[in-house]
Amino acid sequence: MGTSTQVQPLLINYKTLEEFKRFKEYGIQELTMLEDLQGNIVENNSESPFYGIYIGNALVARMSLYRVSAKYDHYFDPPQDYLELWKLEVLKDYQKQGYGKQLVSFAKSFHLPIKTNPRVNSHAFWERMGFQKATYKMERDLGENPLLWLPEGVDEQNDSES
Repeated sequence: MGTSTQVQPLLINYKTLEEFKRFKEYGIQELTMLEDLQGNIVENNSESPFYGIYIGNALVARMSLYRVSAKYDHYFDPPQDYLELWKLEVLKDYQKQGYGKQLVSFAKSFHLPIKTNPRVNSHAFWERMGFQKATYKMERDLGENPLLWLPEGVDEQNDSES
């Protein structure tokens, strides 16, 4: 494994956004970035919330990571900053080669709890990565079924106190 398969922050530029079109989860977030770029709100080469893995010049895997402030933490005990992991995706020809796992390991390296909303049929992958289902809370989860990763010393919030 050379340095070519390291996880790296992705830049908002036309090249990256062009590559994003190859991912199924391409949507509003990317289109907003494109609009911002066209409207010069962001400069070409601004950092995005995306991280990815390149093989040669091709982006083959990516995810989006947002840091959510502790004051909005309705998942973890003690309440703290946590990461929201979105849009984890490995292009079809590169699946089952450890790139998804590499991205998740990178996210875990911040030592913050992680919340993700898995795509359909991906639960087995997240279980292997050590994620667990959040206890469903109607008013909080609104039809989502979030999965959580708890670093050492962190538990899921328990409603019995409130």
